Amino acid sequence: MRATDIIIKKRDNQELSKEEIEFFISGFTSGEIPDYQVSAWAMAVMLNGMTIREVTDLTMAMAQSGDTLDLSKLVRISVDKHSTGGVGDKTSLVVLPVVAACGLRVGKMSGRGLGFSGGTLDKLESIPGYRTDLNPDEFERQLSKIGLVLTGQSRNLAPADGKLYSLRDVTGTVPSLALIASSIMSKKIAAGSQAIVLDVKTGLGAFMQTLEEARALAKMMVSIGDLAGRKVVALLSDMNQPLGNAVGNSLEVCEAINALNGGGPADLHEHCMVLSANMLVLGGMSAGLDGARILAENSIRNGTALQKFKSLVTAQGGDESFVDDPSKFQKARYIEGINALRNGNISQVHARLIGEASVLLGAGRAKKSDSVDHSVGIVINRKVGDYIEEGDLLYTIFANSKEKAEESKRYLSDAIIIQDEKIDPLPLFYK
Repeated sequence: MRATDIIIKKRDNQELSKEEIEFFISGFTSGEIPDYQVSAWAMAVMLNGMTIREVTDLTMAMAQSGDTLDLSKLVRISVDKHSTGGVGDKTSLVVLPVVAACGLRVGKMSGRGLGFSGGTLDKLESIPGYRTDLNPDEFERQLSKIGLVLTGQSRNLAPADGKLYSLRDVTGTVPSLALIASSIMSKKIAAGSQAIVLDVKTGLGAFMQTLEEARALAKMMVSIGDLAGRKVVALLSDMNQPLGNAVGNSLEVCEAINALNGGGPADLHEHCMVLSANMLVLGGMSAGLDGARILAENSIRNGTALQKFKSLVTAQGGDESFVDDPSKFQKARYIEGINALRNGNISQVHARLIGEASVLLGAGRAKKSDSVDHSVGIVINRKVGDYIEEGDLLYTIFANSKEKAEESKRYLSDAIIIQDEKIDPLPLFYK
């Protein structure tokens, strides 16, 4: 078998066999197949696509290219969630403690933010001492002891995916549905996930900007799950505007703690309850979504979800007192509220521009080597469909540099649009 023949076969829009895909991924992982050949193959996949069977074989080959976790001895069923990325998406900080408080053990490996999309690990690391580098033994012990783990991805988990993503990023092949779907699903399967709830974002602040693109990706990932013997549910959710109000690491952690205390923005609460209910049904904790929703709401109401989050923070070395008293989080030096200049209805709160403004402040990374300032960010006070009067607070900037604060205002001035005509609020979910 030769790499060249596999490239030519996909170039000519022919279906690759399981054996050809496994040979190609194995050779790429070991270094026997060079980057330039894999780049040519990725472009052929980008242009010609893959069948669901091919994508599933690619997913499994990448999942098996390194370490894999088997959680079957610790949990009856391993349930995970994955978001395709967005602005202000702190749902893992709420959803995981909620479902764990309901009796479903959850071990999750998350990533860091890059570009305008925030990362769960960066948010958690705003809690002093919180460790995101648990090894497999620590992962399993903590899952067994408290039923909840939220840490970084093992370096040798689906290494073929990491290598392939680096090439996709510089060869114009990132948008390939087959490569996106296999990338996401390979990491979940390698991490031992038997059931997965996918939160597939669509809109101005999402990678999939149209509902049609998001639906195609969701269907592909659900099909991969079916063929790979996993239970998968995909929800199509809106990311035209940020989820919740806070955008920025410690700001989002504080908002998540507020949500676990029964407060916080209504859209964040609703989003988390829908995700939690779907996870609880997949995990066999409830026969239907209505009953699962009641379990999730009760965990907030009776304080067990908050207590589970505190247990998570303590178990991973974090300072639990910050959960009890969020005012202890580091404060930005410059805090400035921006008010509306006219009456009207909010017609746009552009998620991507707000995310880019937060990166400019230092809340995210323009490139992987950038450091993150956990104290900076933006709090958006209005949503699409809201009526606002001149002088009302639109948003608040949290910055450690006056120059960066001023530059971020230029992004934000284009992000929020006010019009005379009434406009309906955006839906949280489409399907």
